[in-house]
Amino acid sequence: MLLAIDWDIIFTQIFSQAFGTQAMVFALAAIGLNIHYGYTGLLNFGQVGFMAAGAYGVGMSVLWLDIGFWAGLLVGILYCLGLALILGIPTLRLRADYLAITTIAASETIRLFVRWRGNRERTGAAEGINDFADPFFELRDDLGILQRSGSVPYEFLGVFEYRADDLWVMLVGWSVVGLCLLLTWQLMRSPWGRVLKAIREDEDAARALGKNAYAYKLQALALGGVVGGLAGMLQAIDKQSVQPDTYNPVITFMIWTVLIIGGAARVWSPVVGAMIFWGLISGLEALMRELIDSSLDDVLAQFLNLDVQNVSQVRFMVFGLVLMLLMRYRPQGIFGSREEMALDDR
Repeated sequence: MLLAIDWDIIFTQIFSQAFGTQAMVFALAAIGLNIHYGYTGLLNFGQVGFMAAGAYGVGMSVLWLDIGFWAGLLVGILYCLGLALILGIPTLRLRADYLAITTIAASETIRLFVRWRGNRERTGAAEGINDFADPFFELRDDLGILQRSGSVPYEFLGVFEYRADDLWVMLVGWSVVGLCLLLTWQLMRSPWGRVLKAIREDEDAARALGKNAYAYKLQALALGGVVGGLAGMLQAIDKQSVQPDTYNPVITFMIWTVLIIGGAARVWSPVVGAMIFWGLISGLEALMRELIDSSLDDVLAQFLNLDVQNVSQVRFMVFGLVLMLLMRYRPQGIFGSREEMALDDR
């Protein structure tokens, strides 16, 4: 059976997706969540809401506000800041679980609001907003790079294969990821970052030292939200589409999975977690499809009840089992510290 499997296809999928646009988007969203949870101890279960705010900020700037794509990037950031204030001001003085409830409710409220047919002229409703990121790809043409036809992919080292448009998004997106990592690293080494960690460990002690814990938590929520909004913008640009059902609560828990795999409160962990997550997910799907196509797979396919219709579901089931084992034997993640997993839940 193993000899009948085309391992080149599997490894190509693994490495292509580990460095692809999805891994890039989830790495960026997880960096924002790491600022919230890993460094500040904020239980944000609505990171996808910030992604939606960023994406719709850009899309609505073109469709409704008619101010253009580049100005829309600033609008998306302002939307994220506004959302952070709306969520944080009434909840951050309360226990952590209030923020968790508020954020997951807010993210779903945003999705249903932009999906509402009465907002069709502003948000596109269920049809979404399409073909709004042309200036982003025109910039690539102006720079004279990656000019190959979209139907002819670029290949690297025999295992990476990307279309020109995807490669341009990745070039810009991974650069943004690198800048956000550098910003996070610098901030968490500064006095501001040390106060965040003190609040995470013991908020009462931080207050006793004269620190305004409420203000610091609000700043961390806003910063992590803006980073999450950048992830939503890049995802929308890559797809040339903003669809409301893209931003459902499941995405937030996938971002949490990425952070848990890498380990909270580590600068590089969201990137490593995103690469592992999407690499393994894609590799599992490719392996299962190879098993189905193999002439030697009858017994195993029947045992696993594999067919082309349920491969997508089975791969997440297998990955869920891997995640359970990780939480059992290394709950702090690959690079995380067990001591930093203990939070003052207030």
